[in-house]
Formats: sequence, C-alpha cells, structure tokens
Amino acid sequence: MSSVEYQEAAELRSALRRFLRRSEEISRRHKLTPRQYLLLLMIKATEGASRQATITDLVERLALTQSTITELVQRAEEAGLVGRTPSPVDGRVTHLSLTPLGEQRLRAAFEEHGHEREALLHALRNA
Repeated sequence: MSSVEYQEAAELRSALRRFLRRSEEISRRHKLTPRQYLLLLMIKATEGASRQATITDLVERLALTQSTITELVQRAEEAGLVGRTPSPVDGRVTHLSLTPLGEQRLRAAFEEHGHEREALLHALRNA
C-alpha cells in the first residue's frame, strides 16, 4: 500500500465523520434524533420506490435488530412522525408512512443537509 492510498482512505473517513456529525446537528435542530432522521428518510425513500416500508425493510436497510427498529418506530409514532397501517394482504405486516409532521421535519432537515451530501459525494468520487 502506498502512502497516497492511506491518505485517500483517511480523507474518506474524515469526510464521512464530518457528514455524520453535521447530520446529527441538523437532525436535532429540526427536532429529530439522528435515528429518527434515518428512519424517516428510509420510509420516504421507500415511497419513491412505489412500495410501502415495513419493519423488515427497515431492519435490512438500517442494519439494526428488529427489536431496535420496532422501538424506534414506536417512539416515532408516539412523537407523531410516523403512522402504521395493517397490510390488507398479510395480517402480520404493518406498512409505515410519514405523518404530515414527519414529512415537514424530514423535508426541512433534508434540504438543510444538501450541502453536506454534495461534499460527501465529491469526496467519494475523488477517493
């Protein structure tokens, strides 16, 4: 390994850390925990894929345990950010969606986060 490769790896890790730290700050400014922001983002992204988010989807996408996701969804629901709808096809499945409040907070945080996303994408392209 060359020193340039180590420098590139270090810069990538630094860019990732800056992105995550800034993401945490932005989330909190919009009255979301960092995990709530991720949850809302994943639910919203699933809507764009013309399907509805489920606990199982979120377990896979966020690489967290089912009990952690279930608790996170429950807290988001109690905070008025997420709604649940039973699946008409499978009674064991619950579809998740954003409430108007969840939409509003996610949109505000997402828009503020635009510059950081671009900076990270630039760092990834140059790595």
